Amino acid sequence: MSTLIAAGDPADETAEAGLERAIELLADRRVAFLTGAGVSTDSGIPDYRGQGAPVRTPMTVDQFLSNDDAARKRYWAGSHLGWKRFDGARPNAGHRAIALLEEAGIADGVITQNVDGLHVRAGSRRVVDLHGSMDRVSCLACGQSYARSSIAERMTALNPWLDTETDVTINPDGDAEVGRVDEIVVPVCTVCGGMLKPDVVFFGEFIPTEKYAEAAALVRGADALVIAGSSLVVNSGIRLLELARRKRLPIVVINRGVTKADGRADVKLDAGASETLTGIAARLVPSAFTSVVSQEATDA
Repeated sequence: MSTLIAAGDPADETAEAGLERAIELLADRRVAFLTGAGVSTDSGIPDYRGQGAPVRTPMTVDQFLSNDDAARKRYWAGSHLGWKRFDGARPNAGHRAIALLEEAGIADGVITQNVDGLHVRAGSRRVVDLHGSMDRVSCLACGQSYARSSIAERMTALNPWLDTETDVTINPDGDAEVGRVDEIVVPVCTVCGGMLKPDVVFFGEFIPTEKYAEAAALVRGADALVIAGSSLVVNSGIRLLELARRKRLPIVVINRGVTKADGRADVKLDAGASETLTGIAARLVPSAFTSVVSQEATDA
């Protein structure tokens, strides 16, 4: 039967006991990581469901693909400003801790529900981006692929006023709320004139089969699973959790607040992702702590 150890303030004794229990479970094991929005909050990207997160109704794939030009204009306006924020974000200590654990041969790789690309920028080499990545755009008609930066340049050229918008709220999926959307001119494919779509999984859209298979293979090949910064509301995360349970892998959950994995985890740490992942790296690979702290000081 699994033991649930809840940790409050990372500095208190209960939190330390939970962290030590997690270290015992992860020591001498190959670890797969599953991360959600809570891992990127310290990089300035908001969480969907964390404390204080506003209730929102993001655009669905059906709305985006419909004949509603106004809906697509609204999406592209917000997505353009969201992309600028994502592009300027920097990996935090949590991202770097996972990358250092991979470099040390402890982490097998990271499966992420985030679309910000920060794990790759932190140095992780095996990253399964379940929901895609904001840095790529594809034509839905001919399949032509574009770097998001080139589409951003076209958005700016077609809508020069948009980059001057300052009073906007950025959402975790890279979208934002913007006024004057009726004035937006949306870029089209330069090859065939078709509709462009960021390479992200919209609400109501299925995760590509090959992408989930890659994530499942990572879990199957691991000896333990760490879930960080995710409440596991999305079904794909639950499926990976259940896969780990069927393999009887030790499961460690790091998240502020309740998650759907709380009753199924061997250890639940109710704490911030950055400091907890750094603490894990510091104990499993002592040199990692020095590297993370040094990089944090450089960024500051």
